[in-house]
Amino acid sequence: MTTTSSFGENALILTENQTDPDSKPAVVAPRRRVKRKTWQTVVWFVVLLAITAVVLYPLVWLLLSTFKPNAEFGQNMGLVPNSPTLDNYVKVLEGIAGIPLWKFFLNSFIIAVGSVIGTVLSSALAAYAFARIQFKGLGILFAAMIGTLLLPFHVVIIPQYILFNNLGMVDTFWPLLLPKFLATEAFFVFLLVQFMRQMPRDMDEAARIDGAGHIRIFWSIILPLVRPALITCSIFAFIWAWNDFLGPLLYLTSPENYPLPIALRLYVDQSSSSDYGATVTASFLALVPVLLFFLVFQRFLVDGVATQGLKG
Repeated sequence: MTTTSSFGENALILTENQTDPDSKPAVVAPRRRVKRKTWQTVVWFVVLLAITAVVLYPLVWLLLSTFKPNAEFGQNMGLVPNSPTLDNYVKVLEGIAGIPLWKFFLNSFIIAVGSVIGTVLSSALAAYAFARIQFKGLGILFAAMIGTLLLPFHVVIIPQYILFNNLGMVDTFWPLLLPKFLATEAFFVFLLVQFMRQMPRDMDEAARIDGAGHIRIFWSIILPLVRPALITCSIFAFIWAWNDFLGPLLYLTSPENYPLPIALRLYVDQSSSSDYGATVTASFLALVPVLLFFLVFQRFLVDGVATQGLKG
């Protein structure tokens, strides 16, 4: 028989039939509620609303500017266009230099997806070697890899260009994709190494007892457990590859191979004049896939970053 009495938010549970006569009745501590004053809530709401407005203002300006005629740029600096029009969208969708807009989107999609696949696959393999395999020179190689984070990309531009030019890969996507499959992104390797080091090695030992090798352990045990980190790497790799300007500018010379960041330059350089309306509209359309990609996967991004402070 159990009798329960409560006074306010405190609950005291008494049990008559107890196996231990010396045991004391359990007391459930009340949950403390923090009450916030109304004026504090209003102040926080106003502050957050102001910060949100400042952050979203450039995006809102970009969206509304796509409806401005080309003549209003430089005259109407406000958000709302005086004479809204859809001519900018019609002009952009028709393409430029005889190349349709979907071709630029396709080129960017190929580069971004290929970069994600190559970066995630090669970085995961390199991270597994650094985190789970003991070999001579491990510390030196890992320190050298971390040291590449301090090496600016501009230092290796000329040697890389000479190498790819001798291989006949200039004006193709290979110079932009091939390094991604060679674990050249030290940031992602370091991120995955730190994630894998938190996992107990008992799983590896149990798998080896069952006859599993490194490939089986990597594919069946490690990869499923580092899924949040892999998704985090995928998000950053996609966004960086989609917005990359310098790499395609160096290696791509044919307009039909241009991704979106390079194609935007065509609206500025043609006939020594700038089509601001088309440039703004194309910039907004190029931003939409990245924005949608981030909104869909932001939950995984938060999970991947949050679990970096946890230990298995």
